[in-house]
Parts: sequence; structure tokens; C-alpha cells
Amino acid sequence: MASIHPIDPNKMGVQLAIAQQEAPKVSNPAPLGLAGFGLTTVMLSTINCNLMPAAAVPVVAPLAFAYGGVAQILAGIFEYRNGNTFGTVAFTSYGLFWWWYAFMVWTVGAGWIKPPAPVGVGLTLVLWGVFTLYMWVSTFKANKGVWSVFLLLWITFFLLGAGDLGWAAGKVIGGWVGLFTGLDALYVSFAEVTNGTFGRSVLPLGTPIVK
Repeated sequence: MASIHPIDPNKMGVQLAIAQQEAPKVSNPAPLGLAGFGLTTVMLSTINCNLMPAAAVPVVAPLAFAYGGVAQILAGIFEYRNGNTFGTVAFTSYGLFWWWYAFMVWTVGAGWIKPPAPVGVGLTLVLWGVFTLYMWVSTFKANKGVWSVFLLLWITFFLLGAGDLGWAAGKVIGGWVGLFTGLDALYVSFAEVTNGTFGRSVLPLGTPIVK
């Protein structure tokens, strides 16, 4: 009969410490996704609120595909590997939103499809507002920076949708709210990168509303 040796707790503690030191450090993909979202949102919003002419849209479409789209989709994949359900759903969804926008502008501009009826675009934006509204509920457990981004974003979607559904002022007002949404997202990205680099809270993000 094999003998059973007692486990030395001190030895186990040393082995655990060594394993933790050897484990690779996992980076936070959220600042990448927030930056891709924020920068693209700022660019499109400057057109919607008439700070930039509509002729600037061809500049936004490739940006929406590359940075707003690819960067956020990658961030969503990385969040999946980190076990973050919210980050996976949010970044992947908004990355694909930007792909939808980029492909729509591209195919219409190339003459492959006819320009869509405004009511169709408006309803799509309203549905994105609904999606963002229910995602916002989960941000009550996140920091106030992320909470404020989603708050401004669902308001932006509803205003832009209303603009395409017939309320002319909705697009311009939505453009201004969208501009602040994008800037807010860039700040949260900036704060998370800075705080992660310095290893302490340098730029405030606020505590969760719901503990």
C-alpha cells in the first residue's frame, strides 16, 4: 500500500507564488475599443452637427471600418478571452455597427445599391438606441466614466433616429450629443491607459453607482 505524504503548506505557498510570477500579465483591451469608438464617433458627429461639411463623409467611412470597426472587434475578442461578457458584447457589437455604416456608405457611393429610405436608417438607429439602453443598465456596476458614455450614447442614437424619422433638429442635436459621447469615450480610454501605466489612479473615473 502506497504511503501518503502530508502536504507542506509552506511549500505550497512558495509554489503558488512562483506560478503567479511566471503567469503572463494580461493587458486591458478596453482602452483600445474605447479609443476606436470615441475617435470615429467624434469625426462623424462633427458632420452631423454641421461643424464639418457632408463632403467629409468619405473620410469617415474608411476610419469607421478600420478603427471604429476592426479595433473594437479585436477588443471584443480579447475581452472574451478575459471572461468579460459585457466587454465582449459591447465592443464586438459597436465594431460591427461601424462596419454596417462603412459598408452602407461605400456601396451607396459606388452605386451598387440605391440610397436607403431615411425611415429605414432611422428605425435602425432607434433599435441601436434600444440595445444601448439595455447595455447601459449593466454599466451601473462599472465606473462612472463608462456609465456616462453609454448614457450619452443611447440618447445620441434616439436623437439621430428621430432625425431620420422626420424631426429635422434631431440629427443636429444628436450630432452635438454624439460629439460629447465620443470625447467622453476618449477620456475614459486615456484614463484607463494612464492609470494602468502608472499603476495607480491618476485620472478619476468615478466609483460604480451600484456597489
